[in-house]
Amino acid sequence: MKPLLVLLSVFSVLLFATKIFRGNYDFASSGRIAMSVMLVFTAVAHFTFTKGMTMMLPDFIPYKTTVVYLTGIIEIVAAVGLFIPSLRIVTAWLLIAFFLLIFPANIFAAINHIDYQKGTSDGNGLTYLWFRIPLQILFIVWTYLSAIKG
Repeated sequence: MKPLLVLLSVFSVLLFATKIFRGNYDFASSGRIAMSVMLVFTAVAHFTFTKGMTMMLPDFIPYKTTVVYLTGIIEIVAAVGLFIPSLRIVTAWLLIAFFLLIFPANIFAAINHIDYQKGTSDGNGLTYLWFRIPLQILFIVWTYLSAIKG
């Protein structure tokens, strides 16, 4: 929920700022910047909620802490890549692939009731997926529209 609030809040502020200062709404730039801010926000969780994030990974994944840190770094790199015109489209496609690849961890976490912020097994469970699946689709479509098509 927090990443969605960050994404929408930053987008709204930037959208109206571009209208005020440039005279028109800049949906694509506002969307890319909002996605970048959200990615940095979520990356911070990889370093502050590492224990809970490692619990989101199935047992067969080795070096869980390293994987959590690397995915946080990937999010930061993607946030920067969205700002570099020559890398924006390739970054967006890789980010879409990243969103697809990390989604099974969210499913695993829901099945096992993982609360990554507390690092416990008393999370919302499968009902969380009613929110997370549309959210993941939104992230993918948002990235496509703001960085590839936009």
